[in-house]
Amino acid sequence: MPDAITARCPLCHARGIEPTVRTLLSGNVVRSFDYACSHCGLLLNEPVIRLDPLQTDVLLRSLCAQTSATVQADALLGCDIYTLRTIATRFNLAASPASTTQLHQLANPHGTLSAEAHLVPLETLTPTPVALGILCSDREAGSVLQTAALYSSWAAEVVVLVDRAGDPSKTWQESSDGFVRVSSRLLSGNFADQRNALQALCRSSWMFQLDADEDVSPELGNILTRLVTLADRQGAVSIGLARENLVDGQRADLYPDLQYRLNRRDISYEGIVHERPTRAWQKSFIALSGVIRHHLTADRVANRSKIYERLQPGGGRLFEEHALQRSFSFV
Repeated sequence: MPDAITARCPLCHARGIEPTVRTLLSGNVVRSFDYACSHCGLLLNEPVIRLDPLQTDVLLRSLCAQTSATVQADALLGCDIYTLRTIATRFNLAASPASTTQLHQLANPHGTLSAEAHLVPLETLTPTPVALGILCSDREAGSVLQTAALYSSWAAEVVVLVDRAGDPSKTWQESSDGFVRVSSRLLSGNFADQRNALQALCRSSWMFQLDADEDVSPELGNILTRLVTLADRQGAVSIGLARENLVDGQRADLYPDLQYRLNRRDISYEGIVHERPTRAWQKSFIALSGVIRHHLTADRVANRSKIYERLQPGGGRLFEEHALQRSFSFV
């Protein structure tokens, strides 16, 4: 049996379950909870942690089974509208607050009311143009350009920023249809600055950033264009996605390894390594509609954290090396 504190969250699968004093008002009943996930905000008590993933999936799915979702006082899990929005994305649904009170709770998480929402399929939302930005080395540029056209089914444009000397404001290469543009800029050991330079090249209102060793499925790409429509409606500016680390093809235990890579164009990043967008967390949310696939080799894993530690002493997350060397486990 998993320990309550080291067990994965039933919703986002993060090892982020912590004791909590949060309560929720469900009708006239005030519910208290033992634990909350520090990542997605799901509330739960000890028995739920002991359930297997299939059982918890049934519980989560039941919350989204109707066009209107209300978390009842006798539900085994608890959530406010902020967390229900994330639950809904797991089933490719869009959750909208059912009242002005719920709307206020969404804008000011975490709320004290059990969630009440209207649900519609994400695919019914009008897509919003999303640019795809890709960071790569000079060595990787050729293969990146060979695969860039694969994103044409959903991306409004593909912008590639290559780590080599050059003025990033000038286009070094462009496809005949203008869909792919390539610029150059030296990384100079600062990943946030490189991502910010890539953001600045975006012509769309939103940009989704990938590294050369990452990819997403066309199905997820299509959903991204709907997620940003939902975000615009609800005042969010940043969306996080789980990253699946595949080491020599095997899924590693470092999961969900959340990456906030889907951001409005005017959002900037901070951090020399393990960079993150600069925004209030209340203006962001986690989407569970799919994963970023991260392709690594065992040799790369052995050196990755040490390289980052040299770039930013104390910020290299040396503990991640061990998680990347272990196979994924729910316990």
